[in-house]
Amino acid sequence: MRSLRPTTLKVFAAASLFFNPLTHAAASDGRVALQRVVNEAIRPLMEQYDIPGMAVAVTVQGRKYVYNYGVASKESRQEVTDATLFEIGSISKTFAATLASYAEVRGALSFSDHASKYMPALAGSSFDRIKLLELGTYTAGGLPLQFPDSVADPKEMISYFRSWRPSYEPGTYRVYSNPSIGLFGHLAAESMGEPFDDLMEKKLFPELGLTQTFISVPEDHMGDYAYGYSKEGKPVRVNPGVLDSEAYGVKTTAADLLRFVEANIDASKLDEMLQRAIAATHVGHYKVGDMTQGLGWEMYAYPADLEQLLAGNSAELSFKPNKVAKLARRLPPRKDVLINKTGSTNGFGAYAAFVPAKGIGIVLLANRNYPIPARVTVAYRILAALDSELGTASAR
Repeated sequence: MRSLRPTTLKVFAAASLFFNPLTHAAASDGRVALQRVVNEAIRPLMEQYDIPGMAVAVTVQGRKYVYNYGVASKESRQEVTDATLFEIGSISKTFAATLASYAEVRGALSFSDHASKYMPALAGSSFDRIKLLELGTYTAGGLPLQFPDSVADPKEMISYFRSWRPSYEPGTYRVYSNPSIGLFGHLAAESMGEPFDDLMEKKLFPELGLTQTFISVPEDHMGDYAYGYSKEGKPVRVNPGVLDSEAYGVKTTAADLLRFVEANIDASKLDEMLQRAIAATHVGHYKVGDMTQGLGWEMYAYPADLEQLLAGNSAELSFKPNKVAKLARRLPPRKDVLINKTGSTNGFGAYAAFVPAKGIGIVLLANRNYPIPARVTVAYRILAALDSELGTASAR
């Protein structure tokens, strides 16, 4: 492995101190060994970053494990349970991408269409030459990370989009953007003739078997909705915003998000159209460094090393324009990849990663927005332990 950059050394060193591979565990019971690995990773992490509560879910070739830590509310001291709902921030983008892929599979839209086709109010604007795919892969030409504060409702959103001008030729630079993929999800819903929230909560979530996943948390589930905690330690939840549902609005449990991860590992039990939709989100469209951009998801050739994952989930890719390396052709879905996505709101931090070829995946949900390198490092080490144990078991 190449040397880690100085900014990541502290996190990596901390993880190494508490990590014990499953193959080194003395216990013969694999479940006990896995729990020890997770405990030894998560408890020091929570202490280091003052995280009140976490839920960790792991899948190993169809076997599911959920581990809960700490409290969902420091004020009430309510413990994190299997029913605790966390905000998952930008992991929500993978759901929006799945809905858009589903719309294309159904023939409601084509990713090669221009955005203004599905929103007539944008006719005559820059969106006459920006394709849906470019919105879904952050290559529309420089849409910002967030809307300006002046954009507070749909009318102001349309006005903003009409006046916006690209800084780059569409398809040439990746600029990570909530308005970009948010509009992508919104236009997908427009093509299907129903509100985005309804399509998610009444169609997509049920078809995926997600019973504890919401855009708007129902009143009878509010008691399970964790409070996030700001940098100042104050209880917070996500504020409403334009295209928030599409870009960062999903709330879910660790078990439900793991179920979505498992559908991405193996969708064979789902409806055939949904299988195709999920597969389409794993198609590679371009590369930035070692990261291949899918729809919502980001992918790395497997085995991937920690340095590659840290670079691909770095501030350099999240907050700066990056020229894309265009592929000679789109890369079809592969099994020998590590697929991941981070997500954050002001009070929550989330991460999901999985390796289809190995049938392993992990979900980390926390009610504090702690550093992304720490999430990636801990998840990587747990996945490495799972992979190592699977290799040892197959050799026995």
